[in-house]
Amino acid sequence: MITYNKLVRDKIPQIIEANGKKCEVKVLSQDEYLQMLKVKLQEELDEFQSAEENKQLDELADLVEVVYGIIASKGVDIEAFERIRLKKKEERGGFEDKLLLISVE
Repeated sequence: MITYNKLVRDKIPQIIEANGKKCEVKVLSQDEYLQMLKVKLQEELDEFQSAEENKQLDELADLVEVVYGIIASKGVDIEAFERIRLKKKEERGGFEDKLLLISVE
């Protein structure tokens, strides 16, 4: 038996069982869920950073799914979040210009 103790996507238990294995799952409380989303966010970020070029988009998709989970857990819909993102982009810019700040005096 392998112990994971990690947040997984909703269909993972069915996929495991379809492969002839058994798994134990627990439904988390809201506080536990938020904590595990934070852990999962770092896990997915680490996987993206270490992924080969041809796997990076898959890892980014996982990262975004966790971000969407965090947004939903805060009671915010994606459209409201997108408005926040766009407002911040309008005020402070995006990252299209590829600027590296070296120093400020």
